[in-house]
Amino acid sequence: MPNPKHKISRTRRDNRRSHHALVPPGWSLCTSCFEPKPPHHVCPHCGSYKGREIIKVEDLD
Repeated sequence: MPNPKHKISRTRRDNRRSHHALVPPGWSLCTSCFEPKPPHHVCPHCGSYKGREIIKVEDLD
């Protein structure tokens, strides 16, 4: 494999890496209890998905 012909400056290197940042996953609000939940998942607080109760969640009180 060939060697680099010129040194890459810090500015050029950092400009190239400027798009490499990780983005945290977005959260959406449940339509039933308005708690934050991952998108396209059943709500862990109330057990509903798209307005329908999918799983029964027991109260921990």
